Amino acid sequence: MTYYDFDVRISYSETDRMGVIYYANYLVFFERGRTEFLRSLGKRYRDLEEHDGIFLPAADAHVRYLHPGRYDDLIKVRTFISELGGAHITFRYEITNVETGQLIATGSSKHPVVNRAWKPVRIPDTLRNLLSPHTEK
Repeated sequence: MTYYDFDVRISYSETDRMGVIYYANYLVFFERGRTEFLRSLGKRYRDLEEHDGIFLPAADAHVRYLHPGRYDDLIKVRTFISELGGAHITFRYEITNVETGQLIATGSSKHPVVNRAWKPVRIPDTLRNLLSPHTEK
């Protein structure tokens, strides 16, 4: 698997006054994509923090808005692991309208791996071994 998909129907609360997805909510969809991707591989974000003592704060995020998503649209959030660095993970995202197939947004986010003291650490071998087969080539 080189990506993870999940579908979500846009609620009224996720839109702005113009009836389109509020721009910051795309970052929320990205976060859910990361979380569910890891969960699909058998690793919960919560376990990284509570058991492994590592965190993946966002260091950089980018969204490119291509077409509006609207209230009650069914969208697909596709998440890729685009890079495994020594001490960071970069994800890439595509959001499409399920009913029309139209690409409505793309983006990426970069996450350093830090310990409880917020000091950068290398990606643990267990996590690297889990993610490597699912990283874009």
